[in-house]
Amino acid sequence: MKHNVILVVLDGLNYEVARHAMGHLQAYVGAGRAALYKLECELPALSRPLYECILTGVVPIDSGIVHNNVSRLSNQRSIFHYATEAGLGTAAAAYHWVSELYNVSPFVAGRDRHTENPDLPIQYGHFYWNDHYPDSHLFADAEHLRQRYSPNFLLVHPMNIDDAGHKHGLDTPQYRNSARSADINLAVYLQAWLDAGYQVLVTSDHGMNNDRSHNGLLAEEREVPLFVLGDGFSLDANAAPRQTELCGTICQLLGIAHDKPYCQELLK
Repeated sequence: MKHNVILVVLDGLNYEVARHAMGHLQAYVGAGRAALYKLECELPALSRPLYECILTGVVPIDSGIVHNNVSRLSNQRSIFHYATEAGLGTAAAAYHWVSELYNVSPFVAGRDRHTENPDLPIQYGHFYWNDHYPDSHLFADAEHLRQRYSPNFLLVHPMNIDDAGHKHGLDTPQYRNSARSADINLAVYLQAWLDAGYQVLVTSDHGMNNDRSHNGLLAEEREVPLFVLGDGFSLDANAAPRQTELCGTICQLLGIAHDKPYCQELLK
């Protein structure tokens, strides 16, 4: 199995909101061309620890990235490392913490915002540092990377849903509408990605609560979506993927050697 993969991490997106607010993605599910699964995020339900978990398959208490202010390079093996060592191309349009985890820490905007270095784990990147950086711009950044560099693995990581949640809370029009806007932004690019042969996973790091935060055990903080689209997926309704299996599952799709857990039931 050798596929190119796009991983979209919609920061801060709660499962139930994804289920009822993301009509474009759900149209693919309804047409039998995608599947939606419910994941439970690992603990703590915080962003930087869960970026590391998604991209390395290692839970925060084992990775040492246990809160958002741990600013250092990861000491784990990530999708980016496995891919580049296999001779594949990598790219990311993402929050600057991703650059700090896998390329260089601390992030220096003038040096690191636009990355073009085949010797780094994330070879090509557009990184941002304001949570209100528009999702529309971030998706355009990602598409620029795809069109220019044709990466085998591309991470797309917008922040506006999480930003709306922190400003307004879970049960608010602003939070729900931010999720709807992300779905519309995806609609601009998704079919072109699929037509180009990419396998697409759309998920989140953590959810959101009505206190305008996340860190605990409430279902609304921990339950996140996983949409999968592409001919490499089984679309098996009985599959039960875990957040720690995303790294290995993506490596399986890419057809590269790895030593991570993965969800075989997700794959054909």
